[in-house]
Amino acid sequence: MSDYTFSFGPWNIHEGADPFGPPIRPTIAFAEKIKLFKGMGFDAVMLHDDDAVPDIDQKSSAQVEQEAAKLKAMLDGEGLVAEIVAPRLWEDARGADGAFTANDQATRQWAIERSKRCADVCRAMGTDLMVLWLAREGTYVREAKSAIKSHRYLIDAINAILEHDPGIRIAIEPKPNEPMDHAYIPSIGHALAIAHQTADPVRVGGLIETAHSQLAGFDASDDMAFALQAGKLWSVHLNDQNGLKYDQDKSFGSSNLRAAFNQVRVLEEADYVGSGGMVAFDVKAMRTQPAALATKHLTNSRQIFLHLVEKVRTWDRNLERQCIDACDYESLELAVVEHLMGV
Repeated sequence: MSDYTFSFGPWNIHEGADPFGPPIRPTIAFAEKIKLFKGMGFDAVMLHDDDAVPDIDQKSSAQVEQEAAKLKAMLDGEGLVAEIVAPRLWEDARGADGAFTANDQATRQWAIERSKRCADVCRAMGTDLMVLWLAREGTYVREAKSAIKSHRYLIDAINAILEHDPGIRIAIEPKPNEPMDHAYIPSIGHALAIAHQTADPVRVGGLIETAHSQLAGFDASDDMAFALQAGKLWSVHLNDQNGLKYDQDKSFGSSNLRAAFNQVRVLEEADYVGSGGMVAFDVKAMRTQPAALATKHLTNSRQIFLHLVEKVRTWDRNLERQCIDACDYESLELAVVEHLMGV
């Protein structure tokens, strides 16, 4: 099972605050979080630009590169690498109504310049992969923005980043809603359509998060397959979701085990790990979890993933073919369920 490389982000170890309640667990310093990764069986770290360089907007280019290089040395010392870096545009007040798609031109230019700095952080951290989660690139009121112009703004922004750094790759992470009511890039189909309109489509792909697909009413394994067949699945955020509610980020496989099996199955079929892709878990500890146990959502997700890799690899493909040839899909369904149950 060691052929897979796993990552998560420092935000996945958190204080347990939510929109309806305050923190309930003590804060763990960033450096202390980094020390936990390897012992938990993880090899890489997902970062936001301001994880790597706090207050990045207030620092010079030289300071940004210096601080990013310092963090890289810290990761090297822990035997870790950076998987991705993402510009955290959605937490700045200027991006309240969108950053790349803001009606205000100055805001759009700020978002582009911030993202160029993120590309510099990527380079300093030794990764070529930037993720764009377009959190507020949408609107609460349809008539408040021009969707036509907004999509063009997104393409312009991506082109500016690509031009700034000829070595960067950009993975768009789609989500249908939350925090915005209406998101402009709600699916992997939208993301890859945008990719093909950029100045260098070869360097623009996608990242699929399980819960985001489920919130759109899609099957995450099919979304992954769509991107994989195009050679455009550059990272995955695995988690789970109990129905079409808010974005829950539950432990992988905890609610929809068969759906999780099929996500692992499609990654195995495509030799995703052979392409260099990592497996990231974007999961949250339950608010009821005490501090001493508030990393189990990460180790559990990794353990469930590895169990499912074994289930995929031991699945009876001959039986599958027999059922398909006979159009006996009820027997196929039973065989999958029994295999997962260990019957």
